[in-house]
Amino acid sequence: MSNVLTVKAYAKINLALDILGKRQDGYHEVVMIMQTISLADTVVLREQDGGIALSANISALACDDTNLAYRAAALIKQEFDIKTGVAIELTKKIPMAAGLAGGSADAAAVLAGLNALWKLNLTADSLKELGSRLGSDVPFCLQGGTALATGRGEVLKQLPALPECYIVLAKPAISVSTAWAYGHFRPEKINQRPDIKGMIGCLESGKLAGVNQRLCNVFENIVIAEHPIIGSLKQALCDSGCAALMSGSGPTVFGITENLEAAEAAAQRLSSAKNAEIFIAKTMSKAGDNIGTEIAAN
Repeated sequence: MSNVLTVKAYAKINLALDILGKRQDGYHEVVMIMQTISLADTVVLREQDGGIALSANISALACDDTNLAYRAAALIKQEFDIKTGVAIELTKKIPMAAGLAGGSADAAAVLAGLNALWKLNLTADSLKELGSRLGSDVPFCLQGGTALATGRGEVLKQLPALPECYIVLAKPAISVSTAWAYGHFRPEKINQRPDIKGMIGCLESGKLAGVNQRLCNVFENIVIAEHPIIGSLKQALCDSGCAALMSGSGPTVFGITENLEAAEAAAQRLSSAKNAEIFIAKTMSKAGDNIGTEIAAN
């Protein structure tokens, strides 16, 4: 078998993240505005006889059935009784455990890629339903662009695109467990919540400055109190003239700039930060055919 497909799996940032409370199913009710950025993993799918094989360019990444990309392939095979196997090769550029949905993006890429490779003709909604079984961020990673996410994160409404801008990312050499962040969230200790309606209004009118003024993440103070380096990196971005925020449950912080020169200057200022990976990316209004993955070659 020689059928091969290459898919780009794009990272996300949270422009706004609010937690409304705990649901009866044990998940938290959230309201988020999410944004696709150009930082991406590359996922190569190659048909093979038999089962699923997963490999990656990072030795620390589990390549077994605990990996979301592996689970995505297993779900497709089981759901549609596919006898063909697949070898999945991940080239990771999105840092792991970073609050950028790298694992979810890889899973989305596998779902979208196998839908094409095996000619399943699944609709975008069907793919997102499958994705929601794997993780709350997977549906957004399939849809991409700029979106309002509610429920546990899987209920999506496409929003007007964030005006094109550059994103400087700083990922310190620490990990933050999402479960830990939710476990330490206390509504009574939150002194600022996102202005979701106001941010949507700014997106509708194309006002990047208005979006920048409304960046807000209710996890930020909790996580920074435990890991001060995140606050230091955020302050460095602010000092460089960026609007800055922590993404997801961290630890990555990002800064928004209007042009590449400003992004490069901010990245240069951060380059002296010890034990932090620095990236420059662009926002993406869509990826591929209005989904958050892009089939690059076959």
